[in-house]
Amino acid sequence: MAAEPVMTAQELEAFMHQVFQQVADDFAVDHVASGEVTMRLKTTDKHLRPGGTVSGPSMFGLADVAAYVATLAMIGPQALAVTTNCSIDFMRKPEAGRDLVAKARLLKLGKQLSVTDVLLYSEGKPEPVARASLTYAIPPRSMG
Repeated sequence: MAAEPVMTAQELEAFMHQVFQQVADDFAVDHVASGEVTMRLKTTDKHLRPGGTVSGPSMFGLADVAAYVATLAMIGPQALAVTTNCSIDFMRKPEAGRDLVAKARLLKLGKQLSVTDVLLYSEGKPEPVARASLTYAIPPRSMG
């Protein structure tokens, strides 16, 4: 059975603004459910590469943030959860002028690690543009 959320979309966005002000405005959390998060990269010109498509680093960033947010949604605010592994497949050219949407699903949530599968889509398009698998290390909870 998937973990139930302990943070709402609004709480996750507020936490991102608290700990990652430098990029928080680039992202929005659309939906939080049991073991799942849907969020978006609000794409602008700074996310594009030559050829009029969203850049690979921007796509990776969304996948990484989506896995982070999916983990935090289920465990609570843990600023020091960190990526320990990522594999990403770029499958199609994302469309410029559309937000990039991530659908993140926790495959495993343990005490020390979370494993998340993320599909990225150009908003409004049915085919994924990328697929990523990410592992996050969860810091030990403080005793005090």
